[in-house]
Amino acid sequence: MRAASEANTETAKAPTRTVLDTIERIGNSVPHPVVIFLILIAIAVIVSHLLYLLDASVSYQVINPATHGAETVTTRANSLLTAAGIRHIYTQLVPNFMGFSAVGLLIIAMIGVGAAEEAGLVNACIRKLVTVSPRWALTYILAFVGIISSVASDAGYLVLIPLAGTALLSVGRHPLAGLALGFAGVASAFSVNMLIKPLDAVLTELTNDAIHIVNPSLSIAVTANLWFSIVSVVVLTIVIALITERIIEPRLGKYREDHARERLPPHEGGQLSVQEALGLRYAGAGLLAVIAAFCLLTLPSGAPLRDPTTGALVGNSPFMSGLIGLVMLLFLVTGIAYGIGAGTIRRATDVVDAMTKAVSGLGGTILLFVVISQFVDYFTYSNMPTLLAVKMADVLKNANIGPLWLLLGLILVVAILDLIFTPAIATWAIFAPLFVPLFVQLAVDPAAVLAAYRVGDGPINSITPLNPYFALVVGFAQKYDRDAGVGTVVALMLPYVVWMFAVWIVLFIAWYLLGVPWGV
Repeated sequence: MRAASEANTETAKAPTRTVLDTIERIGNSVPHPVVIFLILIAIAVIVSHLLYLLDASVSYQVINPATHGAETVTTRANSLLTAAGIRHIYTQLVPNFMGFSAVGLLIIAMIGVGAAEEAGLVNACIRKLVTVSPRWALTYILAFVGIISSVASDAGYLVLIPLAGTALLSVGRHPLAGLALGFAGVASAFSVNMLIKPLDAVLTELTNDAIHIVNPSLSIAVTANLWFSIVSVVVLTIVIALITERIIEPRLGKYREDHARERLPPHEGGQLSVQEALGLRYAGAGLLAVIAAFCLLTLPSGAPLRDPTTGALVGNSPFMSGLIGLVMLLFLVTGIAYGIGAGTIRRATDVVDAMTKAVSGLGGTILLFVVISQFVDYFTYSNMPTLLAVKMADVLKNANIGPLWLLLGLILVVAILDLIFTPAIATWAIFAPLFVPLFVQLAVDPAAVLAAYRVGDGPINSITPLNPYFALVVGFAQKYDRDAGVGTVVALMLPYVVWMFAVWIVLFIAWYLLGVPWGV
């Protein structure tokens, strides 16, 4: 009877494994993002010339920023293969990259984040939050910290996920459930946070570049999705915790340590050492010092970081324009303070080495930015985004299709692509020039478009084998279950993906219909 049951189970698993194997083979055949953008550049060059030969053009109304009046503008396709186009390609190679502000924002932010991570502050903070949480709230704390850990990029994958497994095991619960909830928080909700993180700056700049294609006077701030992100964190924390307790743990049952790949060492609950505890106290003092300094620079009337004309602090003010600098300083100062207290930083060169390591680790991203900056410039020069946006806007207006359905379609398209193409920045670099101008033409807040992208780019990250850390999570699972594999992890994560998508989309729809501000 047991053999028949196992046979039926294997038969049921076979289709799933076939699908996963197919996805993996397709994903492995996808070129490197750099190669993809080189191919897109070649396509843009060819298509721009074809449109030029066809004399493609559109007429539309724009607001003149000087007169604030509506003007009718006609835009024609520019070829990148004419003499003027070739000159543009040749002369703009360096200016394109130097003008790609996302590069500078990312490097500045990662200087601080990298120093804090290398000093051990991120690791210690996550462990401290887990160890002080009450037993009944442990699942919620782990889910919340998993989502928040995205501010330190890879730290959540490397620290929070394995720690979540050992944390649940230490209180007699199934460690695979801990790995699953950690992975859901770190990967499936990676696009939102309660804090401003480096990714936000890059996505915002890409969005603004796309907006300026059709409206140079309109821009959004790095905090444009802040309110939506904060509420999303709270909602997704509850969803992840409930899925873990109501679906994942009952399915897994009681954990048996004889299933482990090797004998598990005694678990100490991730307690901090005396030096680490001292480091956190030093970090707290450093955090208070930074906050006090910025209070002096922002709160008094006439403070230097307020708008010198209006006195406003929020909006188009020096404080908001340089917010990435605050993020960098927060991590840098608290990281250094922690390192001094914990003994991980003993000399000034240790700080310099940590910052150097963080920046050097961006080599692949910077190379990708070189290629992306050329693609964005060529795509913009050809006027294809404007032609496409205006034509699609006209078609959609005539078809009486509401913007909300278009936003939901964007979410679906991004989610499908995320199965085989996971880089968030590279994906938005493709979609932003196509969709943002379209929605601007439809009078949709660009912040709503960026929020839709965040929803679509999230949940799938935890079930695609193309996630660079997916194999790492499989390895973590095999520590507790020697028979675990790709199918094990996908089966664990599917309930999270389905429910997070459903609840998150409902939240997005409600937010849009109620007209609640997406951010600042």
